Amino acid sequence: MNFTQKATRSAIGAGIDLGLKHAKKNPEDGIKDILNILGKFFKPTETDKEMSGGNAFSGMIRYIDDPESKWGAYANKILNNLNEKQIKTLLLNLGYEAGYKGLAQVRATSEKYDCNVPWTMIFDPTSACNRHCKGCWSGEYGHKDSLTFEEMDSIVTQGKALGTHFYLMTGGEPLVKKDEIIKLARKHKDCVFHPFTNGTLVDAKFADEMLELGNIILGFSLEGFEEQNDYRRGGESFDAVMTAMDLLHERKLAFGISTCWTKLNCDTVLSDEFLDLIEEKGALYSWYFHFMPVGENVSNELVPTPEQRIKFHKRLREVRSCKNYHQIFPIDFQGDAEYVGGCIAGGKHFLHINALGDVEPCVFIHYSTANIKRDTLLEALQQPLFMQYRQRQPFNENMLRPCPMLENPENLAEMVKNAGAKSTDYQAPETAEHLTAKNIEYAKEWAKVSEPYWEELKAEKAAAKSAN
Repeated sequence: MNFTQKATRSAIGAGIDLGLKHAKKNPEDGIKDILNILGKFFKPTETDKEMSGGNAFSGMIRYIDDPESKWGAYANKILNNLNEKQIKTLLLNLGYEAGYKGLAQVRATSEKYDCNVPWTMIFDPTSACNRHCKGCWSGEYGHKDSLTFEEMDSIVTQGKALGTHFYLMTGGEPLVKKDEIIKLARKHKDCVFHPFTNGTLVDAKFADEMLELGNIILGFSLEGFEEQNDYRRGGESFDAVMTAMDLLHERKLAFGISTCWTKLNCDTVLSDEFLDLIEEKGALYSWYFHFMPVGENVSNELVPTPEQRIKFHKRLREVRSCKNYHQIFPIDFQGDAEYVGGCIAGGKHFLHINALGDVEPCVFIHYSTANIKRDTLLEALQQPLFMQYRQRQPFNENMLRPCPMLENPENLAEMVKNAGAKSTDYQAPETAEHLTAKNIEYAKEWAKVSEPYWEELKAEKAAAKSAN
């Protein structure tokens, strides 16, 4: 970080401090004070101008000023229920470093090197885990491999040089290496680290260290109430998450949940009762990941039916709507493709690095020709498989069919073959042909159901745009 960058960060930090001071005096509208102050530091991008007519913050203010919208209450809930250090750190690291400066740098780097450069990265500190959940992709990896601290540090250092300041962690159970995660977060104070965890290794000491740093956010794996959750994740998993959430909530730390939704739990995980529970516990957001039939011995029996996917898509948008009472932000990894231009893998917006260092296009796509232990991150982004992604994205004009494996299976097998990529699943290697063959009939059935629904959604958008 050069002198100018340090000075800018310091000035923005002082502005945030001033905004937080004003917010204490005006808790009902305090978030607007902070946004107005931040808006003075950020020049509007072309996207901002198109979407809001000003910078991103003026657009946010319009949302929270709407008396019929829940988002003002949600924003002030965050402001009044998180500790000030974490609010400031997240605004600086996610708002400025990643969302403003970093995004511009990522785009410039992508253009310079003519390859995808991701806004965020997912890596596995370890494949070790104290659970063995049914259908979990990491279960295919085995439980013996880990990245060293030096290797994780190198990933982040190289990523920051390209503009990436947001790092998600999966596994295995990433908190098996929680001491090294703390060390990494302490060294890279301008980044945000987001481990997905089963919660069993969260204790008071770790929670206190998170409180000290402010740049670690946990996503707890939770897939319904106790019976449904523990069916796939093992006995006492539900209780472990409840206890861990209480530890973080007591310290006013930000966290969310991560849900693999399947044919069995799709009605539960967006129900009012379940959302009431996690909101009461303090969760601010929820990630929903569609079950993927990845692995030589994994069938697609848990993949939701097309009808369930339509129902889930509608329900999530109902929960996220301005007038719904739930004060939580749900994110659908699969179903929100329309907002990010389809599939985001292959470095377009993210990539995955497993515990052996293989640089994969997606957490669900275990093929590669690059490894971070022998290749630079930039070389990995320029590997033939990632360039195949770049040439073909989006894989479908129907944004409800973004995935090259599940919904456009002919694409993945071709890309892997053209790139000369090999399976990186080091426990039970699966050919791309075997993986995609499992999904051919499903893709056809989903196409029949999703095409008319997608046309309906486009018509609704067009009508709303013309009305404005």
